[in-house]
Amino acid sequence: MSRASDTAYREIRVRILSGDLAPGSQLKEEELASMCGVSRTPVREALRRLEAEMLVRRSDTQRSFVPDWSPGEVEEIFTLRSMLESHAARRAAALITPAQLDALRACNNVLAAAVHRPEGPDVDGFVESNRTFHGLVLEAASSERLAKMRGLIVEQMIVHRTARQYNRDNLLRSHAEHRDLIEAFAKHDGEWASAIMTAHIRRAAHSYAEIIETRLTP
Repeated sequence: MSRASDTAYREIRVRILSGDLAPGSQLKEEELASMCGVSRTPVREALRRLEAEMLVRRSDTQRSFVPDWSPGEVEEIFTLRSMLESHAARRAAALITPAQLDALRACNNVLAAAVHRPEGPDVDGFVESNRTFHGLVLEAASSERLAKMRGLIVEQMIVHRTARQYNRDNLLRSHAEHRDLIEAFAKHDGEWASAIMTAHIRRAAHSYAEIIETRLTP
């Protein structure tokens, strides 16, 4: 891949995941080329890569769109994520090191600071810290196979959209669930860690479903 293609790929991917390119919106090569500062050929290559990652959908007429997943597809994403991350939590409880525990605590402190800002929660900061926290759990699970399987599940847009609808109480509950996970890891209790992670993700699934239902209600 060319350097220009890599540039376009990174820029488009970040904008899709952040929600700047909204679900359902058409991705026009000329506009993307201008946005990324490259020609249309690198954009075309980048879109093919993103399509392979399920971050772009191509219509029957070969037009590219940001996916707007159906409720059934979203439920499947959350179900698969719950299965994989609960297994990761169980493994992490057995294998986690003191340094990794410290890293999780530090990450959750950053997340708490994003929630407790006097001027209101920093949702972008919350989402980034949340992503880092779950990445650290996966790292502590020490399974290359599990990491690859988890990497195939695309849910960052869903996480970001859900978090934007959270009030401070919702965000604080997420922080508290992370804190409970850390305690389970510190006790090396795999069953406890797995149960907390499952509940954590299922709560997010129901929150997202409520958001979609509200959006579709006339």
